[in-house]
Amino acid sequence: MSDLQTKYQKLAQEFAKVRAQNQVLKKAVIEEQAKQNDAKEQLKVRDQKIRKFEQELDSLTFRNQQLTKRVNFLQDELDIHESKGGKKSKNKDMDNATHVKTSPNVIGEELRGKIHENETLHKQLYDLSEEHRKIVTELSSKLANLERDSSQHHSVIEASEKQFKETLERLQQERARMEVQLQARDKEVRESLGRAEQCSEELRRTKEELGSKLSWATRIIQDKLPFNDEELPELSRLNVPAHDKKHQHRSMEVMGQASTLVKELCAGLSNFHTYTEQRSKIFPIDSGTGMPISQVNQKFCSHLHENASYLRPLEQSFAAFNESTRDDALTTLETATGLQDVAAKFSKYVAYLQKLLPYQLLSIEEECHLSTCSQTLESRNMELHASLQRMSSVFTTVESYVSLLASASTTSCECPQANFKTIYEKLAESFTNLYEVMKDLSKNYNFKVSLEHQLPIASQKLKTTDECVVSSLISLVTCTGKISNFMKTNLDFFTRPVGYGNSMGSSVGGQSTSPCVPLLRQRAVAFMAALTKPCPETVPYSTAVQNQRILLSSTESKEGLAQQVASSSSRIARLEQEKEHWVLEAQLMQIKYDREMQQKEENSEKSAELESVLKGQGGVTIKQSPSQDKIPPSTPASKHDDIAQDTSMLGTADKLAMDFGGSDETSRENMIKSHYTSRLLELRTHQQICDSKGVNFSAEVCH
Repeated sequence: MSDLQTKYQKLAQEFAKVRAQNQVLKKAVIEEQAKQNDAKEQLKVRDQKIRKFEQELDSLTFRNQQLTKRVNFLQDELDIHESKGGKKSKNKDMDNATHVKTSPNVIGEELRGKIHENETLHKQLYDLSEEHRKIVTELSSKLANLERDSSQHHSVIEASEKQFKETLERLQQERARMEVQLQARDKEVRESLGRAEQCSEELRRTKEELGSKLSWATRIIQDKLPFNDEELPELSRLNVPAHDKKHQHRSMEVMGQASTLVKELCAGLSNFHTYTEQRSKIFPIDSGTGMPISQVNQKFCSHLHENASYLRPLEQSFAAFNESTRDDALTTLETATGLQDVAAKFSKYVAYLQKLLPYQLLSIEEECHLSTCSQTLESRNMELHASLQRMSSVFTTVESYVSLLASASTTSCECPQANFKTIYEKLAESFTNLYEVMKDLSKNYNFKVSLEHQLPIASQKLKTTDECVVSSLISLVTCTGKISNFMKTNLDFFTRPVGYGNSMGSSVGGQSTSPCVPLLRQRAVAFMAALTKPCPETVPYSTAVQNQRILLSSTESKEGLAQQVASSSSRIARLEQEKEHWVLEAQLMQIKYDREMQQKEENSEKSAELESVLKGQGGVTIKQSPSQDKIPPSTPASKHDDIAQDTSMLGTADKLAMDFGGSDETSRENMIKSHYTSRLLELRTHQQICDSKGVNFSAEVCH
């Protein structure tokens, strides 16, 4: 409301200023119009004088012309008189001459007077003309200037009037809008006053209720509570703080992303070490050809082979740390005890990288000592080693910051809580440096590989292994880039202070909690769950007394029942062994049965071949006995039909019975199989009975 009034006052001041300027401009226009009217009057007077002078000039010109004609006429008459007159007497001539002389002198004087008068008039006319022309020019220029100023003033006045009208309309609209807003504000004020009265009434009632509750709580606290642990910060750190679950869910989400990135990083480093080990076995000496590799490469390969023993525990420890994060308890650096194990495993891996560096340098120097190694390749090898040193240095830096963060959950932590924000920022910067170092390492290794593949000793196996190493470095570059971006994106979340709450519900920003608080909370939750768990159904008193009498009257003691359980267990174990024995026997019998069936089929094939051979002989005929019926081909005995030979010289041959005893063997095998099957079923049934008895005995012993 004050802003609108200020704006309205400014507009009113501007309007008053423009209005005063308008009055001044109007006065100036009126004065200029008066001056213009005076100039027009003066111009009219001058025009009248000019017209009067022009009339006088015309009259003088006319009189001058008449006088000129008269002079010409008199001159002509004089010439005529001179020509017609003769010489007369002297006296007469002298009189005439005197008279003639007198007349021209008078005329000349008159003529000269008229000429002088005419010249004077001409001069005056010229002067008046020049003066009139100058005055007309000056007045014309003044008139043009006045008309131009008048047009400018008119345009300014019109623009000002238009602006004033627009400003006036805008001010009227704003005034109407402000009046509407003022009415709305008045209505809101009235409603607010009504609500304020209601709130005052509610506040009065609430104060009365809170006062009564406060007195009641104070009396209970004074009578029942032995001490107040809120006064001691050491004891307050053991309380379970209230926290925002959205923050914890965000923490779990960030931990899940970090776990995925750590898994990818461990996989990429493991692939890099493994492929480097394979490459060291191939180049500069291929161990597959039977030639022994150098002791340096052997030691280097043995150390590289141990990478899984460092990377797998690191991945597992971080996964366990991620799984330990729960959504029902606040996770901070003080309560993240699992981060200590991660820092320890990461420190071991960094020490492992430091141990690999000298062997890496010796292996690269061994490659440089080859006769086929050029100066360019040697420089690339040294650049690669420098990149590996920088990678190890960056990993050391990251390990130091991770150890500082992990030390927050220990009781001997000396790092102030305000420094953790700087530690997180330095950690994010270290991961960015790691990303840059990985890019340089990948670039230098690509240069090195491109030069090595041009050597005549480069085999296809070496090229394939180098491609695997390059792919592992590319995956490491991608993974470290993701980690760097992850740290930059979540840096604000990491450095944001976590707000706790005390027992009164107020927020405490600078309070820290003890690492054992999550364990204490879990125990408290389990205790409360045990309290709220419904009690199991109890045995009636009469039944319990009867069971007690039966138990006391029973001759079986606890030791006897234990002996029975032990004997039953040994018997069950013996039965299990027998079961396994008979299962093996059954398998052997099955194998034997399959072998006999195969032998039977072979004998059937042989008998069929023998029958076909006998049929193929020219002097032998095969016929069946007249008393023998035709047997269907599906009967097994059809494979062993009686064969009779009949020749033309010897007559009919007797029937040769070829019985291999297949039916007896089949029946015997089926009998054995059915016996063992029934025996196995009996043993299984007996085992189940023993299991049920053992369970019953165990239950009785426990009760």
